[in-house]
Amino acid sequence: MTPSTGGQTTGLFDDLRDLYQEVILDHGRKPRNFRRLEDATATARGDNPMCGDRIELFVALAPDGNIADAAFQGRGCAISTASASLMTETVKGKTAAQAKALGATFRELAMTGTCPDCGAELADEMERLAPLSGVHEFPSRVKCATLAWHTLNAALDGTKEASSE
Repeated sequence: MTPSTGGQTTGLFDDLRDLYQEVILDHGRKPRNFRRLEDATATARGDNPMCGDRIELFVALAPDGNIADAAFQGRGCAISTASASLMTETVKGKTAAQAKALGATFRELAMTGTCPDCGAELADEMERLAPLSGVHEFPSRVKCATLAWHTLNAALDGTKEASSE
């Protein structure tokens, strides 16, 4: 059955949407890695002037250049906070280039709801980030979901400031 027939598949889509909403609310209420990282080797501040989301991101790079730890502080809506929480979990162990590529793929997911370039290489990471795919239905919320990723790029590039605008 298809979603438009009101059959069993629709129930599965509703269940998935409910699960995704629960993941967002959980990360929004109890964000992971919400702390100042004292040994950060890269930091940046991000701002979404449209809705007031603000984030300060801390990244600790290991001697091999991989992201050893990532944390954030700030205030924002549930989507912005959940995105930062999921991002800090997902980028640990990645190189800067891998984290930036993952961010670009995530931005596509947030804008379109799909992940056309998600091969096996990114499957686990994109599955973890999939709860945020529904923001594409609300264009003004895409900026909330992508703010943390813009801020990560600023930290890794050394520019220190990011905006969702």
